[in-house]
Amino acid sequence: MGQRTVSVKRVVPETEHLTTSAPESVSCWSLFQTEIGWCGLQGREETVERFLMGLPARNDLLRVIRAETARDGQPSAKSVLESNWYPKLQERLQDYFQGAHVEFQDVKLKLTKMTPFQSRVVQALQQIGYGRQITYGELAERAGSPRAARAVGTVMSSNRIPILIPCHRVIASGGKLGGFSAPQGTSLKEHLLLLESRAEF
Repeated sequence: MGQRTVSVKRVVPETEHLTTSAPESVSCWSLFQTEIGWCGLQGREETVERFLMGLPARNDLLRVIRAETARDGQPSAKSVLESNWYPKLQERLQDYFQGAHVEFQDVKLKLTKMTPFQSRVVQALQQIGYGRQITYGELAERAGSPRAARAVGTVMSSNRIPILIPCHRVIASGGKLGGFSAPQGTSLKEHLLLLESRAEF
């Protein structure tokens, strides 16, 4: 289990879960509320396949899930939204968004359809710990392709598991934020970096 240092009294936000039971082998979604808005975790057993974050309302989150489901040719959203899945990870994410120092390197992730370059980038990024930042160019160098800063940006923009793969910690040269594909855009990226800078280690 990753390190958890909570510097403030934890207040669990109001949550609403889809509670229909589902076999552990079925890929499930859990919807829950955090300090930054509604979030969705998808996975099976204890392996995460997708994380969506920062939607203003539960219905907004459902619309995104259904759109992704249709685009990817998966079964209907109704058939996969079945379980209050992985509640311990939900709690850790809620703590994180409240400003606690939470690490996620121990969480199992399902990464598919990745080129060798993309895999190297993700592996290098996962070594960038809480409260640290790295530029696109530096990450490209760590991944063994020092001239591929722009390609690193493409990998970050297609990240399906943000926070657990901490793409928000990758910034542009000169201290500029760079891009961020989450619903709230770079304002959320800035918020997350500030949140981590204020946490007690």
